[in-house]
Amino acid sequence: MTVPEPRGWNTWDVRTHTGMTHLPSGLRVRFGLLDAAGAPVLDGFTWRHGLVRLGHHTVDGAFAEVTVQVDGVELRLTMAGGPGDELYVRAESAGTVVVDWPGETGWRLNRDGDDFLIAPAGSTATAADVGAVVEEHRATADAVRPRSGGWYRDAADALSRAVTWNTIHAPDLDRVLTPTSRDFVSVERQGFYGSWALHAWDTFFTGLVASVVDRDYARGILGQILPFADAAGMIPNRVSDERGTTWDRSQPPVGAMTVLSAYLAGGLSDDTRDRRLLEETFPALLAWHDWWPEHRTGPHGVLTWGSDPVDGDAESATLDRTKRESGLDDSPMYDEARYDPATHTMDLADAGLNALHVADAEALATMASILRDDATAARLTDEAEQARATAAKLFWDDDAHGYRNVRADGSHDPHVSPTLLYPLLGGFPTADAARDIADALLAPGVLGGERPLPSVARNDAGFAATYWRGRIWAPMAYLAVQGLRRYDLRAHSLAVSGALLELFLAEWETHSAVRENYPAFDGEDLTGFQQRSDGLMAWGGLLAHLAFGELAEARADGWRFAHPGQPAELRNLPLGDGRLTVTAGDRLVVTLDGAVLLDAAPGVVVTAYRRTADAVSCTVTGTGDVRITGTQGEPEAVTVDGGTRHVQFVREGSPA
Repeated sequence: MTVPEPRGWNTWDVRTHTGMTHLPSGLRVRFGLLDAAGAPVLDGFTWRHGLVRLGHHTVDGAFAEVTVQVDGVELRLTMAGGPGDELYVRAESAGTVVVDWPGETGWRLNRDGDDFLIAPAGSTATAADVGAVVEEHRATADAVRPRSGGWYRDAADALSRAVTWNTIHAPDLDRVLTPTSRDFVSVERQGFYGSWALHAWDTFFTGLVASVVDRDYARGILGQILPFADAAGMIPNRVSDERGTTWDRSQPPVGAMTVLSAYLAGGLSDDTRDRRLLEETFPALLAWHDWWPEHRTGPHGVLTWGSDPVDGDAESATLDRTKRESGLDDSPMYDEARYDPATHTMDLADAGLNALHVADAEALATMASILRDDATAARLTDEAEQARATAAKLFWDDDAHGYRNVRADGSHDPHVSPTLLYPLLGGFPTADAARDIADALLAPGVLGGERPLPSVARNDAGFAATYWRGRIWAPMAYLAVQGLRRYDLRAHSLAVSGALLELFLAEWETHSAVRENYPAFDGEDLTGFQQRSDGLMAWGGLLAHLAFGELAEARADGWRFAHPGQPAELRNLPLGDGRLTVTAGDRLVVTLDGAVLLDAAPGVVVTAYRRTADAVSCTVTGTGDVRITGTQGEPEAVTVDGGTRHVQFVREGSPA
C-alpha cells in the first residue's frame, strides 16, 4: 500500500495548485479569477508567477489552503474533501471567481456565495454546509500538525508545506509520489519532465524532512525509489515518465543515513520506532552500498564518481555524466577532472564520496543490529573501519592541514567546498584535528560567515555564487553539519544552523519559498526561472531540520535535548510513543502528550535519553538541575555542576 493512497479528493494533479482531483474517477475541478481583460485564469500559478502563499496541506491531500493572485487581485482557497465523496471549497476574493467543472453525470455543483460544493447526485450535503465542514477539517488538521515558535518562528509550517504540497499522483503508475518539487517535474509548470520524476538523493532527503510531519508518510517517500534499482543494486540518479531512467549513473549514497535518522526520530526507543521502515528498505540499501566498490573504484583504489557506457545513450560514459552522479552538476571541484574510460570514472578521487560511503556502512551496520543480522553488522563495521583508515591517510593534505581530493598523479586538488567537512561525518580525523578543520573551513572568507556553507569556498578561484558554484544548498549543509555534530562541535553547529535558519525563514516569509538553493549574497532575488532555484523544493526544509536538531535530536545512542540559548519551541512531533513537544524558555521542558518527561535548567544538556515501559535512562551534563520523570510517573531531581551524571530508573520487577 502506498502512503497516502490514491483515493478520494486531493490536490495531487501536478498541473495545478488551485484545484482538486477525485481518485480513482479522475474528475478534476479548478478555481481561478478573471484577469484585467475579462479572461479566466485557471492555471499557471507557480512559485515564479501568481503564487502568493501556501497554507496548510494535510498528508492525504484532502485539506489544503492556498492564496494566488491575478493582475494584483488575490484568491484565497480552502479546500476540504470528504467525509464521503463530497468536496467543500471556500473561494474568497474581491475579484470574480471562476470554476472549471466538466459537469459529470451523477455529480452536482452548488454555490452559495463564496462556498462551493461538489457532490454525488445522491448526497444530502448542501453548499450551506461548506463553512462548518471546512472549519472542522481545519481543526482536525491543526490538532496533529507539527508547529514551531520562538527562534524557529514558522519554520515547521514551511518545512511541512514544502513536502505535502509536492505530493502528486502519477497516472501511469497509479500511485502517489512525492518528488522534491512538483514544478520541477512538470513541463506544464515550466519543469523538465512530463508529469513526474524521482531523483535518488532528492528522494531520501525529502523523506527525511517528511519524518517531521508523519511517520507513515515518510516511510512511503523513503521507499518510493528503491523498486527502480537495477539488477546490480544501483539506485539510478533519476527515473521519470518522459525522460526515462539514468542507467549509467547513481547519486550520492545518503539512503541509509536518512532512513536511520527518520527511524530514530520516530520514537523514544526501539520499542516504539517504525521497525517496518528498516525492514522494507534495508535489503535495497545494502545492495546499493555494495554496488559502489564494485562499479566506482577509480584512482588510488578508492571510490570515484562515474558513468557507465549505455547502448543508445551517446552522453553516457562522459565527464559531464560523472559530475552529475555527484549531484553537484557544475561544481568547480571537477573543472580540471577528466573521464577515465578504463574505470568508467573521473580521474579525481573524491574525499566526500568516500566519507559518505563510510557513513553509509555505519548506518547500515546499526540498522542490521536492530534487525538482528549480526553477521552483516559485523561485516559492515569492519568494512567501515578499513575504508576509513585508507581514506583518512590518502586524502589528508599536510600543507592544507585538512582533507583534499586527490588527482590521478597523487597530488592534492586545491578546490575547497563543504564536501571537505564530510570526512568528519565519516569519522576520519581525531577530535583535535576535527576542531582545527572546522575552524579553518568555517572562517568567514572560506565557508563561514553570515551565509555559511556556500557550495564552494568564497576564496576558491571557481566561486561564482551561481548554482553549484557558490549557492547554498541544504543537502550539502545537512551533511556538513552532521559531521560537526559527530565530533560534538556544538558551537560551530549552532552558529551555522542558526545562520541557515534565518536564511530559510527570510525566503519563506518574503516569497513563500522553500528553495532548491539559497543566495550566497544579501539582496539576490532567486525567483526568476533563469536564476535556477526552484521555489518550493522539499529538501530546502533540511535547513529547518538542522536548526530543530539544536533543541531536540534523535541519535543512535538516544535523544539529545539542549537549550539553544534563546526561546524556541517544537510541538506535535510524531513519535510512536505519542506527540512530543520541546520548549526552551526559562526552563527546557520536554512533554509527551502533555505529560512532562524532562524539566531542566537552561545550562543542562540531556543526551542518550531513552524511554520504554520498563526503564528511563539518560546522561546529564552542564550546570543546573533537571527533573526526570521515571517509570512510575514521578519526577526525580538530578543536579550537575559542570560534570556528568548517568541516570537510570527501572520499573520495579523489571530486569535492570
